[in-house]
Amino acid sequence: MRVLVLVCTYNEIHNLPSLVENIQTVSPQADVIVVDDGSPDGTGEWVQTQISLGNGRLHLIPRGKKQGLGTAIKAGLDYAIAHHYDYAINLDADFSHDPHVLPTLIHAAIAEKADLVIGSRYVTGGGLKNCSWRRHLVSRAANVCARLLVGWRIRDCSSAYRCYRIAFLARLDLSAIKCRGYGFLEEILWVILKNSGSVIERPIIYTEREHGESKISAKEAIGTLSVLFQLARRGRIRS
Repeated sequence: MRVLVLVCTYNEIHNLPSLVENIQTVSPQADVIVVDDGSPDGTGEWVQTQISLGNGRLHLIPRGKKQGLGTAIKAGLDYAIAHHYDYAINLDADFSHDPHVLPTLIHAAIAEKADLVIGSRYVTGGGLKNCSWRRHLVSRAANVCARLLVGWRIRDCSSAYRCYRIAFLARLDLSAIKCRGYGFLEEILWVILKNSGSVIERPIIYTEREHGESKISAKEAIGTLSVLFQLARRGRIRS
């Protein structure tokens, strides 16, 4: 079984070295790929140095500038498909997603034969820790809107901590996914469900970042809501 852990970065030099070490300790069989959008703080250069020093399980997709979280995740998933991985797991670079949960998501995907496992904040055992009221409000509102507008029963539609089964994704036309930002998470979920993919949730505790700045802006939140309205027009899907 080949597993790829996908980390999308912009200015994460204070978090990434420890994160990669944690991932490779918890899941030593997994490869790690960093999609870096031209971080001026040297994030991409650090990855390239580690590769040059012989870390054969670390890979880099360097991009010259910020192009949106959605396009970064898609680049990583395209890499997983092209290199014939079995599973790809996406998690945030800032330790808001605990890397020790990686084996749990992989095991759930295998045991339940799921095409997508979502690390969920809103199922029993999940939650948010040290998060501002704004983070709580935006996250809750996005998921309520998703259930109302698109008809999903899934509790956490906006979580980026996900394990994808690559054989299933390889059958989809990912080029048809147009959202470049955070709304990509809802759009690819819609596509997976539209194609009768099996989606399950497993609890995670989301922890607010300690180092660096949050990448979520009011513009991104509004953009995600716009994506949900577009998906609702394309057809409600019961999950």
